[in-house]
Amino acid sequence: MRRIGIWIAVGGLLLVTAACGGGSGGSGTGGTPKAQSLSVGFVAEPANLDFTATEGAAIPQALLVNVYEGLVKLDQDGTIKPLLAEKWTVSDDRRTYTFTLRKGVTFNGGAPFTADDVVFSLDRVRTDWKLKIKAQFDVIDKVAKTDDTTAVVTLKQPSNGFLYALATRLGAMFSRTGVADLANKPVGTGPYTLGAWKRGESIRLDANPSYWGTKPALSAITLKYFKDATAMNNALLTGGIDVISSVQAPESLQQFADPNRFQTVEGTTNGEVVLSMNNARPPFDDVKARQAVRYAIDHKALLDTAWAGRGQLIGSMVPPTDPWYEDRTGDYPYDPAKAKELLGGKTLTVKMRIPNLPYAVASAQVVKSQLAQVGITADIEPLEFPARWLDVVFKQGDYDLSIINHVEPRDLGIFADKSYYFHYDNPEFAKLLASADSGTEQQQTDDLKKAAKLLSDDAAADWLFLFPNLIVAKKGVTGLPKNAIAESFDFTGLAKQ
Repeated sequence: MRRIGIWIAVGGLLLVTAACGGGSGGSGTGGTPKAQSLSVGFVAEPANLDFTATEGAAIPQALLVNVYEGLVKLDQDGTIKPLLAEKWTVSDDRRTYTFTLRKGVTFNGGAPFTADDVVFSLDRVRTDWKLKIKAQFDVIDKVAKTDDTTAVVTLKQPSNGFLYALATRLGAMFSRTGVADLANKPVGTGPYTLGAWKRGESIRLDANPSYWGTKPALSAITLKYFKDATAMNNALLTGGIDVISSVQAPESLQQFADPNRFQTVEGTTNGEVVLSMNNARPPFDDVKARQAVRYAIDHKALLDTAWAGRGQLIGSMVPPTDPWYEDRTGDYPYDPAKAKELLGGKTLTVKMRIPNLPYAVASAQVVKSQLAQVGITADIEPLEFPARWLDVVFKQGDYDLSIINHVEPRDLGIFADKSYYFHYDNPEFAKLLASADSGTEQQQTDDLKKAAKLLSDDAAADWLFLFPNLIVAKKGVTGLPKNAIAESFDFTGLAKQ
């Protein structure tokens, strides 16, 4: 399955547990200073730790860049920067990438990182990974080792997306001797290692003493998981955590207005909150029914009501941080009369199966109310996430409507796969994506703009809003990311004053 990313409320802590045990370093016995640590609240607990076989954003959010590293890294401004590769060159025909690897890098198990691991890791994507996203590496013809510090990747044809894909979880480097139990024992080259995992409660990452790069400022980071926004907010208010990674109740921000205690960071993400429509079965196999839904939604009112006006209306699957972004909010202005006209006087009853996540539950209530005004009755059924939603909606496609936040970067291509849970099928769309990948940078931009417009014209889905990057932290926490446009929550720059 294609990457699907979600801000998830799974597992979590009882409030009394969350409020106990502060996240700050203090003094040990006899006044000996303790190494500084940090606790960060999340609502996306991984079901396991193997992102090569398990969908969802929760695993790479915790482990990518922090425990696992790739040859390259996606920076906050969207640029691709060296990581385990100190440099690379691209051949004139854009088919051969030669990576010069850093020396002295070791996995946290002690094994040296060499070009053999690059060959192993990239080949393994195509042979052993269980997710459909591995198709992004179908463009690879071969991966070869020149010497221990040089790896060469040859593509079947030029690809504008290859290097970008290499910065995602697909490009994570694995030890040839460290993949026996990926679900429980991650082995990477990153600045942190897995310290402890209390299922349903927390994951502790410990600083890697043998890390090749700049050592992290914190000795440990604990990711604490919460079932609901109130529990997470209270944990920050009472000292149980230091950071809320993603605010799940924007209307509650006033609680953290004291600048002597708290700070708020607000930026953007590439997380499109999508009102999914099942294009493969009635009523949404009919483009007019899908278009009616889009006209029936007052997106500004929805954003104001469901997410306190935080976020951005975009109208497409392309966020403003991508070069081919165009504001498509005008394609389907709020027009209930037009929606009724497209329905031809018919009334519909549909299943709206959503994950039991704060943004989805809040948005679904508004969508239900607005659809009712045009004759569409949406029966809301919250499903436990990840297991039930992924099984019923994502795998089986047993739904009419759903709401999910797709957080992975540059994921327009998920609509090119008709087996993906949208079941959108338009060969012209797939052709545009293929042309965009193999053409010049300008052709890529032009073709992807056309693809986004085609997707909108076909009303393959509706895009409710772009999820904001909204973080609240104790005063003195530094290095918080303003924007979240990669798959990971990058802990490498975090520190405490």
